[in-house]
Amino acid sequence: MERNKVIVVVVDGMQYQAAVTQMGYLNHLVEKGKAARYLVQSELPSLSRPLYEVLLTGTPSSVNGITSNQAVRLSGQKSIFHLTKEHGLRNAAAAYYWVSELYNRAPFHYVEDRFQHDVEKAIQYGRFYFDDNYPDSHLIIDGEALRREVDPHFLYIHSMGVDNAGHLFGSDSKQYRGSVIAVDTILAQVLPIWMEEGYTIIVTSDHGMNTDGNHGGTGNDERNVPLYGIGPAFTAGVYEEAVPQLAVAPLICQLLGIPASEVMIRHSFPGV
Repeated sequence: MERNKVIVVVVDGMQYQAAVTQMGYLNHLVEKGKAARYLVQSELPSLSRPLYEVLLTGTPSSVNGITSNQAVRLSGQKSIFHLTKEHGLRNAAAAYYWVSELYNRAPFHYVEDRFQHDVEKAIQYGRFYFDDNYPDSHLIIDGEALRREVDPHFLYIHSMGVDNAGHLFGSDSKQYRGSVIAVDTILAQVLPIWMEEGYTIIVTSDHGMNTDGNHGGTGNDERNVPLYGIGPAFTAGVYEEAVPQLAVAPLICQLLGIPASEVMIRHSFPGV
């Protein structure tokens, strides 16, 4: 039986409003009835490592214990990587090294863990970077190379360029807006390929960014992020009622055709 294949792209630090106004290609797909756009409210704290854990395990910080960016240890939860492996699916990730620290080994070894290939690990095939200014163009091609090489059922691609620009210049800056345009332009080159080959695709973010160049708090500019859904599972359109971020992991499981973990909180996505 042919198994479902899902690609999840996490654009780190991309607030909802920036995506709506700057992602020309993604919003073109929405306008032409080829994608759905959702408003997702991130969990708290609106920090990177805790929200990687939210997106991949569907559990909040009060449950999983990943309460800050300084929580450098393996996750104690069952992630989507674990679940795909358990159900006989291949997985791969091109991502920031904190993702490897959560699910494969902590702390990260810069030589040994940069490129990973071990089907016994939670993340079976990985290409991990550790500089915040690692180009999004290189990262997305890392992910595309993994897709072509190992044909994963679940591919996780996580870029850092938008977050880096936000920290350096703030969200109300030409540099931040330009970084969102840049990643949209890169995605415009690979999304048609993935769509043609029948993948279900999610493009989302972990958290947003405020005008000071920070995140971690409760403001809408820090918590509101987009989720674009592409594929026959999604009914195209704009859905403006906020969906909790804890619903993303069980949605991915649903799209893959595997059971969610027992602790994931089910929440219906409109139009799915």
